[in-house]
Amino acid sequence: MSETELALGEGATELDNPNDQLDEDDRLKPEFVSAVLDAVEAGNADAAHALVEPLHPADIADLFELTPHEDRGPLAKALRDLLDADVFAEMNDYVREDLIDALEPQEVADIASELDTDDAVAIIEDMEPEDQREVLRAMEPDDRAAIEEALSYPEESAGRLMQRDLVAVPEHWTVGDAIDYLRGHDELTTDFWEIFVVDPGHKPVGTCQLSWILRTPRRVAIADVMRREQTLIAVDMDQEEVALRFQKYALISAAVVDGAGRLVGMITVDDIVHIIQQEAGEDITLLSGAGEGDINEPIRLTVRTRVVWLVINLGATICSASVVGLFQGEIARFALLAALMPIVSALGGNAGTQTLAVVVRALATNQLTSSNTAWMLFREFRIALFNGLALGVVGALGSYLILGNAQLAIVFALAMMINSLVAGLVGVIVPVTLDKMNIDPAVSSAVFVTTMTDVMGFFSFLGLASLWGLGG
Repeated sequence: MSETELALGEGATELDNPNDQLDEDDRLKPEFVSAVLDAVEAGNADAAHALVEPLHPADIADLFELTPHEDRGPLAKALRDLLDADVFAEMNDYVREDLIDALEPQEVADIASELDTDDAVAIIEDMEPEDQREVLRAMEPDDRAAIEEALSYPEESAGRLMQRDLVAVPEHWTVGDAIDYLRGHDELTTDFWEIFVVDPGHKPVGTCQLSWILRTPRRVAIADVMRREQTLIAVDMDQEEVALRFQKYALISAAVVDGAGRLVGMITVDDIVHIIQQEAGEDITLLSGAGEGDINEPIRLTVRTRVVWLVINLGATICSASVVGLFQGEIARFALLAALMPIVSALGGNAGTQTLAVVVRALATNQLTSSNTAWMLFREFRIALFNGLALGVVGALGSYLILGNAQLAIVFALAMMINSLVAGLVGVIVPVTLDKMNIDPAVSSAVFVTTMTDVMGFFSFLGLASLWGLGG
């Protein structure tokens, strides 16, 4: 009988194959999660521990994220010795906060001390000020100083993201000197891909990949093998801009410099993958007014975020309704107008959302800048024109076949063409204008675009109908 089977006692659920925890997509199987939670509920901590111990730290973090909020405390108690720094580094922010709140300051300090500085900062930065101070007091002076320095930088900046542990050597060394230095100092970081070469003022002058050092004779000077061209990251640069630099220049790691140009840290590509995923998901949810969109976010925060934008949308809808009210006489005399006007508005909104999504993405990835804004506006105008013509022809034919009114069909087609053009133009102008005002276009654009397409959709359709005399 296996160790796991011995650990599984009465009241616990036994898997047919306890080591078969993941499905074909490398996600924890529901039956495995249930088995672990059943073991915890039955008071069989040994069984839960035996099931979870073979998992990778990222999978243990997933286990806590898949566990209901009220069950995370007991699960953490049963798996306490498995909750190491690697697990906390992989954990969702909200889930991690839940567990951190249940730990003593010394325990949090011990975990943070084992992490890279950027991961330790991610744990400590969201704590309450008093708890934060207690954790920092419990840390070793060197670790505390590094984290306090990181916390002094703006949120979501390179200073928060960077690691302090790196390898830097003077440019007058030889390859042999560098190899001896790496082998003779156990306190050096073990996770790095390149060595930074610095001048006497500790300013980076080049980089040298480990592969070059391994393949170069010992007597060769570092200055002769290093690459002088490098991408330097300012310590206060926004993390989204940092990610764009990594993507543009295909970086594995990059030096971070302070205001005086001195080397203060490095950022590695594994941190950037997380940032890219975070920023992409953030833009999608912000466009819809859904906040961060994290399913582990507390309900009160989610409600507060969503209701604000729902109230704003309510106000925008009232504006649209007021336009309809201007033509209530025409609608009363010609009821078919009420049947078609929502179609004009809805299609305009969809067209505006399409353009908006493209423009926000282009702004986020630096594809759209001041130099090509006019070109982008003309491009979207042409697209909107062609789309409007296509929608107008199809809409005119469809409405005529169903309703049998040629004049109404023509008005319907013209209104769709006008609103399509409006949607294309505002879908570019609104996010670009907000970006110029240093307002995140992903947060604010959608409500303005949909309001303008709704208003122009109703106004163009009902206005043309009134001018045509359909309500007379």
